[in-house]
Amino acid sequence: MASTPGPLSKWPWANMGNFKYLTLSPLVMKAVHTNFFGGRETDNFSLLLLILVATRYLHNQLWISISRYQNARGTHQIQNRSIKFEQVDREGSWDDYILMYAFMFIPLHAFIPGASNLPLWNTKGLFVIILAHAGLSEFFYYWAHRALHHHYLYNLYHSHHHSSFVTEPITSVVHPFAEHLIYAAVFSAGPLATVVTKTASTAVIFCYLIWFDFMNNMGHCNFEFVPQWAFKICPPLKYLMYTPSFHSLHHSQVHTNFSLFMPLYDYLYGTADKSSDGLYDSACRGRKEKVDVVHLTHATSLLSFFHLRLGFASFAAAPYSVKWYMWVIWPISNGIMIFLWLCGQTFRAEKNRLNGLHIETWVVPRYTFQYFMPSERAGINKLIQDSILEADKKEAKVISLGLLNQSEDLNGSGELFLRKQQDLKVRIVDGNTLVAAVILNSIPHSATSVFMCGGASKLGCAIVRLLSERGIKVQLLTESKEQLYKFKMAIPSYLQDNVIHARRYQAGNNCKIWIVGRQVSWKDQMQAPKGAHFVPFSPFPIKEGRKDCTYHTTPAMRMPPNLENVHSCENWLPRRVMSAWRAGGIVHALQGWDHHECGQTINTADVSEVWEAALKHGFLPFSPSLGECMD
Repeated sequence: MASTPGPLSKWPWANMGNFKYLTLSPLVMKAVHTNFFGGRETDNFSLLLLILVATRYLHNQLWISISRYQNARGTHQIQNRSIKFEQVDREGSWDDYILMYAFMFIPLHAFIPGASNLPLWNTKGLFVIILAHAGLSEFFYYWAHRALHHHYLYNLYHSHHHSSFVTEPITSVVHPFAEHLIYAAVFSAGPLATVVTKTASTAVIFCYLIWFDFMNNMGHCNFEFVPQWAFKICPPLKYLMYTPSFHSLHHSQVHTNFSLFMPLYDYLYGTADKSSDGLYDSACRGRKEKVDVVHLTHATSLLSFFHLRLGFASFAAAPYSVKWYMWVIWPISNGIMIFLWLCGQTFRAEKNRLNGLHIETWVVPRYTFQYFMPSERAGINKLIQDSILEADKKEAKVISLGLLNQSEDLNGSGELFLRKQQDLKVRIVDGNTLVAAVILNSIPHSATSVFMCGGASKLGCAIVRLLSERGIKVQLLTESKEQLYKFKMAIPSYLQDNVIHARRYQAGNNCKIWIVGRQVSWKDQMQAPKGAHFVPFSPFPIKEGRKDCTYHTTPAMRMPPNLENVHSCENWLPRRVMSAWRAGGIVHALQGWDHHECGQTINTADVSEVWEAALKHGFLPFSPSLGECMD
């Protein structure tokens, strides 16, 4: 909110959350009744208004995704500062204005003569709305905007909008309710002018609103894309159309560049920032930043695509979970999956900075289920290899393989790429050494035994050895002699008495610590004692089946406080918590280590060193306390 929120700052439906869209239900029922049950509505206004609402929402969402993608690439970014969770939360209700304008159209349509039964198109109306916008809306907005920058009104209302120094497209519509009422009165000049002159038409008003959203979003997108040749061909355009860099100065300098979309009024009244042209030129040239660390991840479930930083901003800012209303867009998720499968390439999703390191997250356009399809393995490995070569070309220090990109069954935890590309300068890191350290440090020193289930992966073998070296008895569940042999081979002979072969889940009913590397059914979870802790060493969380037990997240660490530009959650992890696989790559680069950290085995002697290095650089343990539940 503003510094000292004034009257009518809060939206009428602020307490309804996502249920605010139920306020449109009468409109929906009217449209359904008219179109399917023979109801009367001569101009089908209800349906047209719902289409407008949906179009505006989709238009804004496209701007969010495009802007975040362009800023992740960083070529023509204007402000190179961080966005934080606080801004995402503040801007989470950006769609309020769409509802407000929908409700405004209902009485205007009902009570203003000439506002109903409009023709589809009227060319005269197009010229009328352009003139009314340029001469009335732009003029009155300029002065209203300047008035809102008076310290009294600024503290009551407009400071809420300026809390966002680095803007996103949706920042454009994040204002208190009272401020939107003022803007609505100013912006209605164009459509009302067409009604008064009897030149109104459905298409012209519809296009005006979409154009208005386009310009509003463009000015707040924080990357410059308006070509310089446009102003060379038509010099007066400088006064008729602003650019993202022009409006960005208003957010950084505050008391300049007040215009809506036409800088003309700033130049007329002497409020144009003198550095506008210089910032525009530098933004057009762009800044090519280096990349030091690349983290390579992939989508998990079909709906997880919308949880990426490029998807829904509020959704990405919370730990991933499937909400019931998300199933509405499930068909769209299927379409995206097919598109990515046919022609998708690895893309950038996020950019961060830490202690001088430039860190990027790249996404392999594949989903979890595809990694288990033998027919997909060659294609996925090709995408991963291309990403490694691109990171090497960009002179990155480290590329870390997240989730299933470092699966042993897929590519031998990255060893496949070392065999193919022996002259790589970029270091490939699977992060499993730090993961093993996180698991080890999650177990209290007072523990004497644990129950463990999961395959004999290199991570599983390393955990068994590390626990055995601490004198902890490991009840190891495996039905395969081959798997048991592999575990035994990873442990020195003098420690093998600490490993006890278990054949059933019932063997763990006296162990309060269950270390699991695979999904455990609800029935099998019931074999654990009350108060047990389930500690996964898989990249994927355990499906919780009991309320009397504690379920740890997948191995993770709290991010250093100085890690910048963090405003999305990594999959199902809480805010500012990072998977240990990803953190392992960053620590590798911070330490300047020159070896690859991938392949079929983990050097357990390195576990303590990697753990200490992570703590030294500000990463902190993240795990529920086990000690309080230990006898």
